[in-house]
Amino acid sequence: MVLTHLDETGAARMVDVSDKAQTFRVAIAEARVKMRPETLAMIVEGRHTKGDVFAVARIAGIQAAKRTWELIPLCHPLMLSSAKVELQAEGNDTVLITSTCKLTGQTGVEMEALTAASIAALTIYDMCKAVDKGMMIETVRLCHKSGGKSGEWNV
Repeated sequence: MVLTHLDETGAARMVDVSDKAQTFRVAIAEARVKMRPETLAMIVEGRHTKGDVFAVARIAGIQAAKRTWELIPLCHPLMLSSAKVELQAEGNDTVLITSTCKLTGQTGVEMEALTAASIAALTIYDMCKAVDKGMMIETVRLCHKSGGKSGEWNV
């Protein structure tokens, strides 16, 4: 296994993708935010005084996907063709966040999908911390990627 972000001396580097073929690429990531049932009910019922928590988290996740290269030092700036963030209640104490990023390009969009899910989760925490400091962000993971030389991968 080769760590592509290290050169032959072990120094960090941005991967040169100039010789890679452009292919259609998709990545799907997810995160979960566990909270008290009362907190989730407040969000779902629209009773939060700061407004629509899911709408704000969705926008934050999309914005984060578009700016991943500014947050992760060795990521390439990418022209995403799509960034989608979906949020839904899972049971009575969890928000499931699913992010999907797409593009046609020379490098994958896994980091963009993971960043979108993570920032959406952090936004939920930020908006709700006044009522539930014990929330936990869990299971941030890549669920699917396709395109490129390595092809398709699924959880």
